[in-house]
Amino acid sequence: MARARIGLSMLFCLGESFSSLCQRLENITIPNVELVDDGWHSLDQERVKRLNEIRESRDLKFTLHAPFANINIATLSQEMRRFTVDQLRRSIDSARELDCTTLVIHPGLRTGLNGFYPGMGWELNVESVQKLLKLARDVDVRIAVENCPAKYRYLVSSVDEFSQLLDQVDGDLGLVLDVGHSNIDGITHALIKRLGTNIVHIHAHDNDGTRDSHLGVGYGTVDWNRFAKGIRQLDFDGVIVVESYRHIMESMSRLQELFI
Repeated sequence: MARARIGLSMLFCLGESFSSLCQRLENITIPNVELVDDGWHSLDQERVKRLNEIRESRDLKFTLHAPFANINIATLSQEMRRFTVDQLRRSIDSARELDCTTLVIHPGLRTGLNGFYPGMGWELNVESVQKLLKLARDVDVRIAVENCPAKYRYLVSSVDEFSQLLDQVDGDLGLVLDVGHSNIDGITHALIKRLGTNIVHIHAHDNDGTRDSHLGVGYGTVDWNRFAKGIRQLDFDGVIVVESYRHIMESMSRLQELFI
């Protein structure tokens, strides 16, 4: 039977300097790590080189979360969309150089203009994902789209929307199951049941079902036992990264207990 691996997202220290991130990585005992290419941890050639030195010395395996702040792959502005795709292309290149197994991206967002142009946001979202898939395929990087809460105006949130996206793009697009986000929308188990074979990566954090608060595992309303049962039935052998802001080691221990 396949076995999930437990990892850690460095999102919890995004407010720290890049030097601080490197110090944490140099002392980490967890082999599977997700980096965040945004904020003070945004990547360039020099930083990628430094991270590769740490990766090789510590025998780490990286996944990478692409930029997400101020990013909208479905913006109706052609100029802004070109800029956005270029930013994500740079992240694809960084993922390749860091030998990442997965690059996580967010779907497009609705804006105040979408009501004037029905359906255009969805079409642009699909078009941008298709471009990114081609760019990633050319350098042997796997892209996966994360489910994000509908209340934050994302175009792809529901199970039906994800199913439609997967049907419309031509390529090996994966799904990142974000358990905290799916808990807000009440679709965790529906996603596992209907699109489980498309799940290639998982973000684990908790909340009260209303706010994306990134609590520690077991500190909110997520039914972790039911979640673990569903994932085990899939024979999922990808990485489940803790994306909590606090109670991080406790969260990792809880997940390890669930998946031993």
